[in-house]
Amino acid sequence: MGFGKNASVSSDNGQRSGGAQGAVPEQLALIREAVRKNKAPKAKPRTWRGAALAKELPVARVLVDKGVLHLDRYFDYAVPEELDAAAQPGVRVRVRFGAGGRNVREGRREGGSLIDGFLVERVAESDYAGPLAALAQVVSPEPVLGPELLGLARAVADRYAGSLADVLQLAVPPRHGRAEARKTGDPPPPPEAPDPGSWRRYGRGADFLSALASGGAPRAVWTALPGPQWAEEIARAVQATLASGRGALVVLPAGRPVARVDSALRELFGDGQHAVLTADAGPERRYREWLAVRRGAVRAVVGTRAAMFAPVRDLGLVVVWDDGDASHSDDRAPFPHVREVLELRSTRDKCAFLLGSWSCTVEAAQLVESGWAAPLVADREQVRATAPLVRTVGDAELARDEAARAARLPSLAWQVAREGLRHGPVLVQVPRRGYVPRLACARCREPARCRWCAGPLQARDAGGGALCCGWCGREEGAWHCPECGGFRLRAQVVGARRTAEELGRAFPAVPVRTSGREQVLDTVSGAPALVVSTPGAEPVAEGGYAAALLLDGWAMLGRPDLRAGEDALRRWIGAAALVRDQGAGGTVVVVAEPTLRPVQALVRWDPVGHAVRELAERAELGFPPVSRMAAVSGTAEAVAEVLADAELPRDAEVLGPVPLPVTDAGRPRTVGAPPPGERWERALVRVPPGSGAALAAALKSAVAARMARGGSGVEAVRVRIDPPDIG
Repeated sequence: MGFGKNASVSSDNGQRSGGAQGAVPEQLALIREAVRKNKAPKAKPRTWRGAALAKELPVARVLVDKGVLHLDRYFDYAVPEELDAAAQPGVRVRVRFGAGGRNVREGRREGGSLIDGFLVERVAESDYAGPLAALAQVVSPEPVLGPELLGLARAVADRYAGSLADVLQLAVPPRHGRAEARKTGDPPPPPEAPDPGSWRRYGRGADFLSALASGGAPRAVWTALPGPQWAEEIARAVQATLASGRGALVVLPAGRPVARVDSALRELFGDGQHAVLTADAGPERRYREWLAVRRGAVRAVVGTRAAMFAPVRDLGLVVVWDDGDASHSDDRAPFPHVREVLELRSTRDKCAFLLGSWSCTVEAAQLVESGWAAPLVADREQVRATAPLVRTVGDAELARDEAARAARLPSLAWQVAREGLRHGPVLVQVPRRGYVPRLACARCREPARCRWCAGPLQARDAGGGALCCGWCGREEGAWHCPECGGFRLRAQVVGARRTAEELGRAFPAVPVRTSGREQVLDTVSGAPALVVSTPGAEPVAEGGYAAALLLDGWAMLGRPDLRAGEDALRRWIGAAALVRDQGAGGTVVVVAEPTLRPVQALVRWDPVGHAVRELAERAELGFPPVSRMAAVSGTAEAVAEVLADAELPRDAEVLGPVPLPVTDAGRPRTVGAPPPGERWERALVRVPPGSGAALAAALKSAVAARMARGGSGVEAVRVRIDPPDIG
């Protein structure tokens, strides 16, 4: 880019700034003087290093591919005449950017290195008074960044205190020349409006589809009934939207559910109506499918997380399935969540919105309570007819159970598994290893929380001793349970070990299959077998499972996470929804204390009621999503500097900072964890509703100012808005 020592920064609505080289000030002054005297200018054509510039709109505003906050603005470049036709808004370009800043009219070498960027717009003049550098190259004449996508990306960057360049890295896939050169056909004619089919099982399901087919924009939170029909129901909603002449976008958490919806769409109205956008497709195919969507040849998209930005023409419906899945939250800055991005798209494009899941998150319950979306649920009789029978095994039963102590399999679970294996496969869900225990009341199991900020209490060291809050860091020397008055604490148990081997010994004549991190099974046959799976990796059984065992419930309920109960219920329901209904003998056994709220919600199959109660409790304590929260992580000096520089809203509350666990070298690094061996701290900043935008803007400005000042360790700070794992 090369802006000189005397370059100034000006802005237009906070988005534009000068700072590059190239226009000739003498010619601009001559033109202005000629206009003032109402006569044509008598100046030579504008040139750059001897080459003529574009006659119309000779200045290009470019967003450089630098995802740092203090460079989150546009830079002006001159457009050479030979690039005039290709340098259109939305294309990829290459420009000189960086140190150097030499005056090119003096014939010196231009400084800076070549860097990619997007040409955002063409204008007649630059706000910058100095010389402008010229565009080095138009990488491709394909306009991949339209105004709708640019506006959405800017809104997401502001929402999450991030840079526009970082968002566009998530939104626009890498270029592939062969895919770009391939011609795209015309879009197929719209399909016929579908029959409601299994949507009739829901009280207002048929009306929802009718509204989509007639061009309406209903917004709904859909609690799907157990069973495999959910994929076909999504496909019917997409078909109804296409029938109205509009486009549809469906985002799912992983490739396996994408494949099920893809199959349902093909079965419903054939090929050619939709594109599939997943990372597994490979760079060429993914870019080819994305281009077909951008060019308007395909009007419907099904995909994983990155598909939330797909440039669908005339968008009429956005769908997110299982919004509680952690895969919907991007692990790259600025960490946007699919649900929030699709809410933005629904509002900006005035299109329909459908949030579906077997379970219900607190955020989904808030959308209904606020009136932004309507509930789409079945009546209780329909729920009971489709759900399996759920039975529980608590601590008292385990203590008296000789079989459980010997084989870690309670007698009830053993009996249900033996009976289920006579009729088909039995699913066994075991938590992943590595869950960290939290503290709870030894009498009623209520989680132990800080009396000042309601954060989770934890022991300062493994040997016990003083308690401290995981959020604000305050010590707690006289804790007692607010529910039952108890004074004793217990640590929740951790995950199972060698479950598959133990089941193999308990049922020696039955094949045992595993599905987890090393190998995830998509489907299994209907033949009798034990299928041991970690949460989220459960394969679909032909005809449904005869039974399911949900072992070691405390391993999920005992996580030091605000969402522990909600997430445990979601994972349990996700496994139980694959089991046959109780009329066909389907039975689920959950090994967890039966009096706990998530367990009771599973027994009643009432995820909505659980989410509503959780929402009311979080509102009372000031927890998200009722409040907005930001996590500021980094070295102690970096966190302190950012919090001191940020002009936080007056109603902001700073909790902490507290130390983060040190990441061991050689172990996988989780999102938000410090680099191996580094000691980081984390502070939480909480604000009430209405102050979230001000909080994001204040933190973004503080981090940008710190990076602009330079110095050692300027990048050792991370801001994450509404983190999903705040403890």
